[in-house]
Amino acid sequence: MSSERLLQTVTSILIMAGYAVSERCGMRPRSFDLIARRADELLVIKGVVHIDSMSEEIAHELAAIAHFLKGKPLVVGEKARDAELERGAVYIRYGIVSTSAMTLYDFFVEEVPPLVYAQPGGLYVNINGGLLRTLREEQGMSLGDLASALGVSRRTISKYESGMGTTLDIAFRMEEIFDMALVEAIDPLSHPNPFAEGIPDHSEELPPDFSRIGVEYFSTRNAPFEGLAFYGDETILTGYGPAQKVMRRAALIANLSNITNSRAVCVIKGYNKQKRIGIALIIGEAELESLESGSDLIDLIDD
Repeated sequence: MSSERLLQTVTSILIMAGYAVSERCGMRPRSFDLIARRADELLVIKGVVHIDSMSEEIAHELAAIAHFLKGKPLVVGEKARDAELERGAVYIRYGIVSTSAMTLYDFFVEEVPPLVYAQPGGLYVNINGGLLRTLREEQGMSLGDLASALGVSRRTISKYESGMGTTLDIAFRMEEIFDMALVEAIDPLSHPNPFAEGIPDHSEELPPDFSRIGVEYFSTRNAPFEGLAFYGDETILTGYGPAQKVMRRAALIANLSNITNSRAVCVIKGYNKQKRIGIALIIGEAELESLESGSDLIDLIDD
């Protein structure tokens, strides 16, 4: 499956699941391909056929954008190393959840969560450690008894009861011993975002006067917008640069702003007019010079 076909499939799945889906980001390289929203749930999605081909830089920016937009980063692909991604399994790349399109379908459309996660050495599952301990004690089994039955150490059993994951084989044997389901489903959206807190200083890439009016800024290098601007609780998708570059991306920035419930402004170098493309405000650098605070910028965008 090509990356184009993969993204078409992902888009169809998300629409079936009730998400509003953005237009696709067509630039290269790109840290994300789609953004989708359902109620208060926001997904920032990277589609890549081979999930190991995603670079650390791209992964970091994907996680950062999701963090600042209060969403979840998600990678959807087909292969890892030399094998197809297992249906119903979750993979982690640079701390970001990665799944196949069919796992995505099962979770969002059929409401069947994945049960398996991949780690070096194979596929693993989470088990209900508290229930395992209760069942063991109810049957009068010591740690040693269960350890002998499973061919592991007493310490390993203790770790299972404290929440450590295990292999599929061990989990199935536990369930056979106790005749009870012990494997816990995985919620891909509950995985913590790996992005480290903090807004780095990229002052050379800031639109003029942003710092002066109290607007903070996270610069992006692989997104259709040049950065995410912040003033108070407000987030502004920001395009910045020469007219040809900014105008080419303004409609997509406006679309992404609409999906993410944020504002959008595009600042063009040497531009002396004011217009709108969708909900994105298009202004020149000189327009910012007249503003006294970030609230003035918010008012200008909302006017």
